[in-house]
Amino acid sequence: MRAESYWRAALARSAEAEALGALVPLTTQVVEAHQLSPFVLRRLLSRTPKHLRSGGPKPNPFLPWERELEVARLGAGHVLLLNKFPVQPGHLLVITSGWQPQAGWLGANDWQAVSELAQDSGGLWFFNSCAAAGASQPHRHLQLLPRADGEPSCPLAGRLQVQLSSGARPWPWAYALSPRRDPGDAIELESLYLRHAEQLGLGNPHHDPQPTHPYNLLFDDDWFLTVRRRQEHCAGFSLNALAFAGYLLATEQSSMPWLQQHGPWLLLQQAAWPAGGSELPMR
Repeated sequence: MRAESYWRAALARSAEAEALGALVPLTTQVVEAHQLSPFVLRRLLSRTPKHLRSGGPKPNPFLPWERELEVARLGAGHVLLLNKFPVQPGHLLVITSGWQPQAGWLGANDWQAVSELAQDSGGLWFFNSCAAAGASQPHRHLQLLPRADGEPSCPLAGRLQVQLSSGARPWPWAYALSPRRDPGDAIELESLYLRHAEQLGLGNPHHDPQPTHPYNLLFDDDWFLTVRRRQEHCAGFSLNALAFAGYLLATEQSSMPWLQQHGPWLLLQQAAWPAGGSELPMR
């Protein structure tokens, strides 16, 4: 059993930050529809936050970061922050304390910071490599949605486990999926990251200054998933890594009729790079 001290500290800090107005939880409503299963669709009821709106360049919110949102320091180079606009309480960000680009390669120090947190608090980790993969900020940050031990990390976790057991890869987009052996092993995480990058044609840090294509990372204690992306949106839905975990968020721009007609699987297929590499018609 993990100590979950960082998670408990995040929840305590959340109450303080919300009282000060630094934390702005989003109000959402789950949309019940059998044709969406196993996906979880939430409709945003709050005013759409700036990072989900279209627009020009945005100021970096992490240089400096809001001290009211700081939970802890992770080693010498990373900070554990609360997500300012959470849907779930305790949504955490691991950011670099100095400037590092979101679009650059994740390095050993990043994975060490992840490992430090993962040994204490488990859950669903995700990373959006750039704006085309759903990143809202250019400053490097990985994200954790904490989960209790034994709790499924996301709606598609069971299907990913089936794929690991069977060896089948049925989804019609470019992705790599591997089992995890040790949730707190930074070396394992970095090895899987680099192996998947090679498999998906994202390049290698030894000869590419940065990854050559947008991508998402998703991982928990049991599996590590990389998805190559081709666009950030489809049918008015802004899609980051969480879409490939089974979580969708509908805003006023989202086309619910399109989703009801075509379903969430086609939504992901349109946003991801197609398996085999040939382009799909845009919808």
